[in-house]
Amino acid sequence: MRAAVLAATLALAALAASCQTAPMTDDAASPEPAAPMQWDDLLGRAKPAPDATIGYGSDPLNVVDIWSPSGDGPHPTVIMIHGGCWKTDIAQRDIMNWIAADLRDAGIGVWNIDYRGIDRAGGGYPGSYQDVGMAADLFATRGAEFGLDTSKRVAIGHSAGGHLALWLAQRPALPATSPIRGSDPIVLDAAISQAGIPDLREGETLPDHPCGADGAKAMAAGHYAETSPQEMPLAATPHYLFNTSADWVAPYVYGEAYRDAMAKRGKPVVLAQTPGEGHVEHIAPEGKTWALQKALIKRLLGMK
Repeated sequence: MRAAVLAATLALAALAASCQTAPMTDDAASPEPAAPMQWDDLLGRAKPAPDATIGYGSDPLNVVDIWSPSGDGPHPTVIMIHGGCWKTDIAQRDIMNWIAADLRDAGIGVWNIDYRGIDRAGGGYPGSYQDVGMAADLFATRGAEFGLDTSKRVAIGHSAGGHLALWLAQRPALPATSPIRGSDPIVLDAAISQAGIPDLREGETLPDHPCGADGAKAMAAGHYAETSPQEMPLAATPHYLFNTSADWVAPYVYGEAYRDAMAKRGKPVVLAQTPGEGHVEHIAPEGKTWALQKALIKRLLGMK
């Protein structure tokens, strides 16, 4: 595993050069933009639309948007999970539409999941996890119906969705008795966290965080070994983390702390750090950090 992670780290460094992005380190001598993007810079533009939407449960939020590239399939595809502090009122799946469209234009399908947030009936533990797990499992069983290649399974999530992508990667290692494991959980080939918030135990102690502490508390509900990826049983799926220097939600230290915690458990994690950008650039097509993530996705899916 360590050799594979080292190779992935070197590949990411090469991607940084090929994409003409800033080096993935915070001490790089690179000019920073006047200010990081704000939400209005992304949300104020025209929003692209998915090709289909399907349901996977009884709640109105139990839906998946499907983004299908043109041409004959099957198309390489990613499972996508939105953030928003685990709160539906803050964000739903359409916050990811711009990078979903960017992937579609590049010939990559997207399985964009929605789920109940903690501010909805049944959200939090265990409901939010059951939703995400059910929607991801559905990709394995129904993705081919929409011309998607289900043989390679990569999940990517932003912010609170980054936590859920890492959770999804560790989920198959949960005990069969766990109410959030499922009977046949999808096994991922890779999980990508875009400015993720992976440490729920720590999150409960940060009431001044932009997300507050209530989201982490509701998502953990004391079940850290089931819900907080760095405390969950280990699975073989590689983890890739992306953080930016001007991120007010998930700064560099979040990725560094997760990498170090997992290293102590014997699981290497690839961490890419991009200077000069904030939280929004991860899901904006023009973001330098998104360019790195997109290039990594292509490699993980076996594309040129």
